Amino acid sequence: MTFAHFNRRLHLYLGLSLLPWLFMYGISSIPFAHNQYFERRDAAKGIPLWSLRSTHTVDAAIPEDPGQLRTFGASLLQQAGITADTFGAYRQSPTQVNVYVYSFWNSTQLKYFADQQRLTVEDRRFRWDHFLTGMHARGGFEQESLFVRSWSVIVDLVCLAIVVWIASGLYMWWGLPGSRRFGWLTIAAGTISFAIFTIGL
Repeated sequence: MTFAHFNRRLHLYLGLSLLPWLFMYGISSIPFAHNQYFERRDAAKGIPLWSLRSTHTVDAAIPEDPGQLRTFGASLLQQAGITADTFGAYRQSPTQVNVYVYSFWNSTQLKYFADQQRLTVEDRRFRWDHFLTGMHARGGFEQESLFVRSWSVIVDLVCLAIVVWIASGLYMWWGLPGSRRFGWLTIAAGTISFAIFTIGL
């Protein structure tokens, strides 16, 4: 088997294996680009996005060190009776901390108001645009769950596979002398348009 033959097979099977991932990233870019449309469409239904699940009285001091917010968020989850491996804790204001528990299918947010000693728990209604954008943006290794970290590893491998897929396509194109002129024009058009938007935006 020659390298050219191996490269064609590599390009073919990489493309097939990347099919669901490229489809997901392509489709999920639509709600990112047209977020206002989906928000207006949802608002027209008159159904609230978040619904209150419970309210708790909690007396806890918000840590000054941002590095301790995740531990503080875990304690709030425990006091609310929620078990979660995937969550983020953010300081909304000097007296408020928000904790988000999220998955592709559902999300829950906790809001702790230190000055009121009040902790609220709200659940978000499922929406397909949130499901898609959640998949698109999901990544990182800050969560302890092995399953969640595995998703991040797969995303890294997908990104690497896309680069290899592009490189194998360039190699095939270069091996076809009759297509080089139009190939250069295509590359130039893509590069120039990308550069214009990069500089302008």
